Amino acid sequence: MTRDRDFKRVVRARMAQTGESYAAARAALEQQPPPRVATLPLPVDGSAYDAARREQQRLVDRLFDDGRLAQIPAKRKTRAGALLEVLTRFEPGRVYPEPEVNEVLLGVHPDFAYLRRELVNYHYLERAEGRYRVVSQAPARAPIERQEIPDWEAVWLPGFLAGHG
Repeated sequence: MTRDRDFKRVVRARMAQTGESYAAARAALEQQPPPRVATLPLPVDGSAYDAARREQQRLVDRLFDDGRLAQIPAKRKTRAGALLEVLTRFEPGRVYPEPEVNEVLLGVHPDFAYLRRELVNYHYLERAEGRYRVVSQAPARAPIERQEIPDWEAVWLPGFLAGHG
C-alpha cells in the first residue's frame, strides 16, 4: 500500500464519490495521466542538466563520504537519488560481468548485493545471463513509481546516458 498521504486522500475522495473499493479507486487513478508537475527551474546558463546535477550533488554531499555511502537510505526517493550517484560508477554502453559489478559496488557500500538488486529494480542497470549494463534510455515510470523517484532524475538520467555526466 502506498505511504503517500496526499495520494491516499485522493483515492478516498474518489471512493466516496464513486462507491468503489480502495483498490478499484486507486487503480483507476493510477491509469489517469499524471498531473503536470513543475519542472526544475533553468539556471542562468540555461542548462537543465546542470541544475539536475546540482540537485544530485546536494544529495551526494549529504549521503556519501569519500565516495562511499555511509548507509543505504530508508526513504525510497532518497535511495533512488543515491542509486543514481552509484550509477555514475558505471560506463554507459559497457557490459559488466557480475563479479566486476560486485567489485564496483563494494567500493560504495559493503552490501553490494542489495545495491546491485536495487539498481536493477529501479531500472538503472539491465541484467541478462549474469551480465549487466547501464540502461540505454531512461525508464518510463508509472505514476506510482514517479512519487518514489527524485524529480531531477527525468533530466539528469537522459543526460548521463547521453554522455554528459
